[in-house]
Amino acid sequence: MRDGVDAGPVVVAGSGGPAPALVFSGRVMAGRARLLGPVDLRAEAGRWTCLLGPSGVGKSTLLHCLAGLDAGLDVVGRVTASAGQVALMGQSDGLLPWLDLRDNVMLGARLRGDRPDAARADALLARVGLADMAGRRPRALSGGQRQRAALARTLYEDRPVVLLDEPFSALDVATRARMQDLAAAALRGRTVLHVTHDPSEAARLGERILILTAGGLQDATPPDAPPMPRPPDAPATLQVTGRLTRLLLEAA
Repeated sequence: MRDGVDAGPVVVAGSGGPAPALVFSGRVMAGRARLLGPVDLRAEAGRWTCLLGPSGVGKSTLLHCLAGLDAGLDVVGRVTASAGQVALMGQSDGLLPWLDLRDNVMLGARLRGDRPDAARADALLARVGLADMAGRRPRALSGGQRQRAALARTLYEDRPVVLLDEPFSALDVATRARMQDLAAAALRGRTVLHVTHDPSEAARLGERILILTAGGLQDATPPDAPPMPRPPDAPATLQVTGRLTRLLLEAA
């Protein structure tokens, strides 16, 4: 443990059932404006898929559609995802300012009418290095601490499908690496679709790596290295980081 962050294995309750594959095939419109597609994406069951691409190309829109948050949008095509199977960690931490961190982590359970598990919430807050802050409200935290609380809330949901939208973007380099390790351990065997703008993050975590551009999806070969999370300084990780950077420069 360093800086209060324990990156060891995380045990979640396992109540979400087996992890299914995710499929999106079609396009998304808002009136006459095209927000996404046409695109065909498949996130394999039980694997971690990283999705990169230029800003504004529709990556977050895709996650929202898969999470069932597409009200007001015209989704034309096929989407396979069940709301009861999906947990979404959005770009915004989404913490409610009038609740302390513990209650924010348990918010989903309260909204569903389930009995909140304060001990489990506290254990997850400890895992992300916020054990001493469970009783604080979000305004008393830094942006990085709020993002770690949002990660704890996502893990608390314990769903077989997890959608991550730039989940580590507010963290310093060392904390980011430890949270990547933590998430990789906690979500092993889940179907994860992870939007990131960081090629090195995709090279560390991606079992499959996709690049989304206005022209569609492109597969990028992940590192031929040990299973994720891969060492950040491994030659294969560094090589793929560089290749992804070149592909994103070409796509910009």
